[in-house]
Amino acid sequence: MITIRTEKIKNTAVTVPGSKSYTHRLLIAAALSNGTCRIENMLRSEDTLLTLAALKQMGILVKDSGDEIEITGLGGTFKLCDDPIYLANSGTSMRLLTGICALGQGTYTLTGTQRMGERPIGDLLDGLNQIGIRAVSMNQNNCPPVQITGGKISGTTVDLKCHVSSQYLSSLLLMAPCLEKGLTIHITQGPVSKPYIDMTVDILNRLGIEITSKGHTYYHIPGGQTYRSGQYAVEPDCSQASYFWGAAAITGASVKVNGITKASRQGDVRFYEVLEKMGCTVQHEPDGITLTGGKLSAVEVDMSDMPDIVPTLAVVAAFAKGTTRITNVAHLKEKESDRLGCVAAELNRMGIQALASDSGLEIIGGKPHGALIQTYDDHRMAMSFSIAGLKVPGIVIQDEKCVRKSFPNYWVVFGGLYPS
Repeated sequence: MITIRTEKIKNTAVTVPGSKSYTHRLLIAAALSNGTCRIENMLRSEDTLLTLAALKQMGILVKDSGDEIEITGLGGTFKLCDDPIYLANSGTSMRLLTGICALGQGTYTLTGTQRMGERPIGDLLDGLNQIGIRAVSMNQNNCPPVQITGGKISGTTVDLKCHVSSQYLSSLLLMAPCLEKGLTIHITQGPVSKPYIDMTVDILNRLGIEITSKGHTYYHIPGGQTYRSGQYAVEPDCSQASYFWGAAAITGASVKVNGITKASRQGDVRFYEVLEKMGCTVQHEPDGITLTGGKLSAVEVDMSDMPDIVPTLAVVAAFAKGTTRITNVAHLKEKESDRLGCVAAELNRMGIQALASDSGLEIIGGKPHGALIQTYDDHRMAMSFSIAGLKVPGIVIQDEKCVRKSFPNYWVVFGGLYPS
């Protein structure tokens, strides 16, 4: 565990690692390419390295120089893989790779932790079965572990439920260009987390894939396409920026996150807009976004397009005057932890009234006090609640090493907020 040092932080600039969401997608797209892709600024975290290891297990050649990673694709297929592929609790790896396995040879088994075995994937399996792929939940509970048998795909149309996770759609979008006859996808429920879908489409476009869509409910991807090899870079992660903007918000300091601009397709970049409504000041520069804290007031906000930011916003709301209402995020109950119930529990542990509903959170701002914060093996719980300790003595983060999942050097970057 780690005790957060309560001290006035300095006005500063920080650099966060590459986007986790973009890294996963770019690694997979590179593996499907017709040659060698060189990727700069890849996030090297527990989750993304699991995706990389899985691709290697499926026959992809990987060279890692440290500064960049080199992936030689197999042109839209994968080799036999007899051994199970272990993905721990990386939901993104599990869901994106489930669709990709349909392009391979033989049967692939994807497995993970006990918590992974509770995270839904049934709607994606149903989508794959609609086009002739045998895709099953081994425990018959619509959760991992799963088995996918690659082979000749007979169907060209999928009616997909996407109200639990946008990753079901992203999984099909990534594999669709490599199908002989392509794929048309109709979204029948949802989708949630639309910006994550936009990121997937962005990767397809960057690697030369043709795709047409209508809103977020219809997609058509012509078949027989090949991902284009080349040099690519991963932009900084806006969800990781949220912790440092949140730190500025509650302390009144000015913190710039380098390399992020409002032009990013990451939905999480819009967190600065929420903080601006709460009373903070935002300055846009060509090389980053600076946020300066102010007198905080509560907000009511639909966070469906930036669900990963909810724990950070909830902690900031603890210091705001009034009642903050966070809505339309029911799918957070299916993350690494039940993020609605767990966030509410830890805020209450700090003396802040917080109530979790089936689809949101209500937080009454007040005067938080110190507490031992449980992280539930959830990286975002650890990082979000750490910023409270900058203002409140006695905040202790349990199992602080869980940040390895997405931000391995978080505590080093966080430590840079303090005066030297």
